[in-house]
Amino acid sequence: MPQRPPSTLDPTPFIHTIRGHRVILDADLATIYSVTTSALNQAVKRNPDRFPRAFLFQLTAEEWEFLRSQDVISKGRGGRRYLPFAFTEHGALMAANVLNSPQAIQMSVALVAVFIRLREALAANHALAKRLAEIEKTVLTHDTALRDLYQKIRPLLLPPPDPPKPRIGFHKDD
Repeated sequence: MPQRPPSTLDPTPFIHTIRGHRVILDADLATIYSVTTSALNQAVKRNPDRFPRAFLFQLTAEEWEFLRSQDVISKGRGGRRYLPFAFTEHGALMAANVLNSPQAIQMSVALVAVFIRLREALAANHALAKRLAEIEKTVLTHDTALRDLYQKIRPLLLPPPDPPKPRIGFHKDD
């Protein structure tokens, strides 16, 4: 696949949600930083203290197969000999620091902007969901009040019952 220059590469489509984290896979991050995947992974392995579990984790076989089955990942030729690494936002930035190339620095700024946009969109969705829950609660309260009001008004809307018919004939109690 021909690589585009870093200045025109949009990192947004490379971001996946795995284990509840927004991550970029090692091959995608290597493409963004204009290095080979093996060079990126080698830099990570040489600096293990910079990549705690919160920054980087390796996918399980099931997670990798799921991503591939969703056509998120190109099946390409050859294949991988190991399961890919997933870099969180902080891990992707730390990778730029260990690579220390001009492309990595330039793209790390773009990655930060993308993650910020994602975080803002998530916050907006959360605020919207909270507001919808409040509206739903209000509607349910009003619905209950209207139902009670209808139950009280309904007897008034019904026609009056027929008056009792006078008894015909002579009755002892009269």
